[in-house]
Amino acid sequence: MTWVEAIVLGIVQGLTEFLPVSSSGHLRITSAIFFDRDAGASFTAVTQLGTEAAVLIYFAKDIWRITRTWLVGIRDKSVRSSLDYRMGWYVIVGSIPIGLFGFVFKDQIKTAGRNLWVVATTLIVFAFVLAFAEYWGRQTRTLENFRMKDGIVMGFAQAMALVPGVSRSGGTLTAGLLLNLTREAAARYSFLLAIPAVVMSGVFSLGDVFEPSAPGTSVPTVAQTIVATAIAFGIGYAAIAWLLRYVAHHTLYVFVLYRVALGTLVLALLLTGTINAT
Repeated sequence: MTWVEAIVLGIVQGLTEFLPVSSSGHLRITSAIFFDRDAGASFTAVTQLGTEAAVLIYFAKDIWRITRTWLVGIRDKSVRSSLDYRMGWYVIVGSIPIGLFGFVFKDQIKTAGRNLWVVATTLIVFAFVLAFAEYWGRQTRTLENFRMKDGIVMGFAQAMALVPGVSRSGGTLTAGLLLNLTREAAARYSFLLAIPAVVMSGVFSLGDVFEPSAPGTSVPTVAQTIVATAIAFGIGYAAIAWLLRYVAHHTLYVFVLYRVALGTLVLALLLTGTINAT
């Protein structure tokens, strides 16, 4: 991996991690178009640690309050009706699907799942699913109305993002809207839900990131990985604040149009032989 490649991919990761456009899909597409190779699933997982560090800092007060209340609630029944205590369980239970599917399909995620035909198709298909959710969802429920079934449904939606092109935030936002949550409520739970899955994925991928997982995969140095992760952190922190403000006042249709346009572009490049699918 060159330094230009590492820096560019760090920027792309930071810009797209929290948007419903698939950061892993963007890293795969960027690698193929500009560098004619794949940075690999492990590199993607590790650089996501940077953006998740941004989440930990941005939501530090919320995370501390939820964690403290959940621990107290294990012993004290009087706090179990509070939203913070319940939210602790919602995040734990909602994280189970992606952990299970990630373990069972770990080999496919690193190989067949990164085929650009798959990435382009899922970008387009799930754009229309997101559009339907934006149109149909009544957006009448806040986090105060959040229930365990909501956490489970959004947890399974997050698990679909193991396929590049689906988008973790896109999947959870879509599910949240279909459950009639407000965009802001769905986004906040989405941020919290991502923490266990992304952190564990990144930690477990640390040992693999410096080994090529397939022919044509670029291999970064430790320094390049650190720099890319740091860049993703800085840009990702700014992206969190922007997205929360944006979803509070705007629809998600701009992301729908963007996903369709990007997916169509990738399909055209594949059909003309400009880029390789694998």
